[in-house]
Amino acid sequence: MATPVRTERPRTVAPARPGGTAAARETGPLGRLRRATRTAPGRLRLAGALLAVLTVAFGALTAWQVNSRAQAAERVVSYSQPLSQAAADIHRSLADADTTAATGFLLAGAEPKAVRDRYEQDLATASRLIAEAAARTTTSSPAQGWLATLNQQVPVYAGLVETARADNRQGFPLGGAYLRHASDQMRTVLLPAAAQLSAAENQALADDYAEAQSIPWAAYGLGVVTLTALVWVQTTLYRRTNRVFNIGLLGSTAAVLAAVLWLTVAGTGANSTLRKSQIDGANPLKALNAARVDVLTARLAENLHLVARGSSTQYADLWSKTTEHLFSSDTGRPGTAGTLAEARRLAPEDAGAAILDAMRQYDQWRERHQAASNLENVEADYQGALDATVTVKEADAPKTSDAAFNATDQRLAQAAATELQEFKRAAEGTDGDLRTAAAAVAVLALVAAAAALRGLGRRLAEYR
Repeated sequence: MATPVRTERPRTVAPARPGGTAAARETGPLGRLRRATRTAPGRLRLAGALLAVLTVAFGALTAWQVNSRAQAAERVVSYSQPLSQAAADIHRSLADADTTAATGFLLAGAEPKAVRDRYEQDLATASRLIAEAAARTTTSSPAQGWLATLNQQVPVYAGLVETARADNRQGFPLGGAYLRHASDQMRTVLLPAAAQLSAAENQALADDYAEAQSIPWAAYGLGVVTLTALVWVQTTLYRRTNRVFNIGLLGSTAAVLAAVLWLTVAGTGANSTLRKSQIDGANPLKALNAARVDVLTARLAENLHLVARGSSTQYADLWSKTTEHLFSSDTGRPGTAGTLAEARRLAPEDAGAAILDAMRQYDQWRERHQAASNLENVEADYQGALDATVTVKEADAPKTSDAAFNATDQRLAQAAATELQEFKRAAEGTDGDLRTAAAAVAVLALVAAAAALRGLGRRLAEYR
């Protein structure tokens, strides 16, 4: 039997669709975009959409960045600087309370009411500022820990001082030990916590200053891109239509340029006023607060040395170290400025005159301190040294170290008030100027978008 021969049916190939893969590509979003750009109306619509997006994005980004700067400027005036100054005042009030407590102890039963009132006022001021700062500080802030320490330890310190005063009035020698223990508590626990709090608030103030003075580079960059796109569209229209001007696009360009100019002027003005508030107010206040604490520490060392009745050189050494810090740097290099000289260097003119007078009073104070030391150490006249330092005798009081210290402290307080006024005068209102600029730029950006769409809409109307 013959083997049948298998024959293969010819395969049929489906006819290719016209266009094939190219047609599929034309159905997607990119395909529709390519089809739109093949015609002049499509290109005009695309250009209009691009310009509208760019101008609105420029306005939104600029308004956001400028408003952020305005918020930082507002924090500088109403939050950061007040908290920074409050921390410095806490530090100074506690140091002054310790100094005044030692003065009252030296006068014992003859302690004037003014000295007692000053001590109580210092503690009341410190307690009030601690409570206010705790209420205004966020729970996540490290300042809360230092504020808690201060809040807990101030009553402990006050209790030790009261025990010292009670023993001293009864003539018990233990009173001096209690007072020195209270002062050690102040200098090892309370004042370091206050110093850390002050440093943290100063850093927060510096951060807000940096943000308030930052340049909105992203806004400027997008503004340049927007202007470039406007110029490119107008150039392209000119080449294809031979029409030199498009009123809508020119108006859009003018609006964007006006927005950039407003941004520049407002930003430059804000930076200028903030820099002035920093140079004439915030920075001098920071230096002056450090000098005032050093002055109080020197006075405390002078008093505690007399309380100890020469049993230790600890407080004499503290006096020498503190006075050196007032007029020389931590490096110990001769001729370099310390805290008091630095406060004088940074101070504006009005405050500088008060600080210069304080420096003269301080020189007199050091001379009187040296005279009292000679009475104690050379002539072995403790009572004479005490009377040369502090006394209740009205005729002799103006000649004491205490009088020179008070004059120094008063002049420094006067300088601090002047510098605080300089800060407020320069910084207040800056946030309002920046917010006005943010609103103006947003409006101009909307005007630019509307003008661009209108200008291109007139060209589109020619194709209908």
